[in-house]
Amino acid sequence: MNTWIFLRGLTREAAHWGRFTADFKQALPRARIHTLDLPGNGEHHRQTSPLSVADMVTACRMECARRDIETPVYLLAMSLGAMVAAEWARVAPEELKGCVLINTSMRPFSPLPQRLRPANYPALLGLTLRGGSPEAIEQTVLRLTSNQPGELREVIPDWSAVRRLRPVSAGNAMRQLLAAARYRAPRQAPGVPMLLLSSEHDQLVDSRCSQAIASAWHCPLRTHPAAGHDLPLDDPRWVTGQVCAWLRRGHG
Repeated sequence: MNTWIFLRGLTREAAHWGRFTADFKQALPRARIHTLDLPGNGEHHRQTSPLSVADMVTACRMECARRDIETPVYLLAMSLGAMVAAEWARVAPEELKGCVLINTSMRPFSPLPQRLRPANYPALLGLTLRGGSPEAIEQTVLRLTSNQPGELREVIPDWSAVRRLRPVSAGNAMRQLLAAARYRAPRQAPGVPMLLLSSEHDQLVDSRCSQAIASAWHCPLRTHPAAGHDLPLDDPRWVTGQVCAWLRRGHG
């Protein structure tokens, strides 16, 4: 039985995995799944978000110890969460069996305009600084992160309820953005098996960012032809299928 830890991205929390966790469990029924929230998000929304990815890793490792989660584990992580996973693999590879990194980007492999598409800067700043009703905010998030916003609009009530219950402060959102912008990954691959998953038509992060990481680290990359940034939302079964295939191949 393998233990998996799921990590979400910027300002998102465990609840935003939605149906994906159940789909993953169905595909890997013997997997034990834990969802961790980064400081400043989810159950930790009253905490101050660290200004560095390294400090986020420290917080996650402490949370594992608090929950008595035995290592080594697998990490499945999105976006900012995938940066945390990469840094975790760098500083404590013995604690990990492997990492699945979804739609992420990192220095020094990609320039800023690829890591966060400039067309989205106004919308992201508006979400961070101006706010609005939870429904309006989550509709914008869905539009930015999914390529099926019409078909998946049923998530809006749940996401809005999460925002009301565990709001992420504007200050924490900015601190997470800064931590992501400042993070610099190692040029050489961490000593942990890696699988990269990307969306060819990701509207937030250019898919070339994943290509650059895969090329530098010599690890397998699988690219979805139609999904958006939130790949586990747009096509959860494709993600679980890729993970299962990777595991069957002995980590690619």
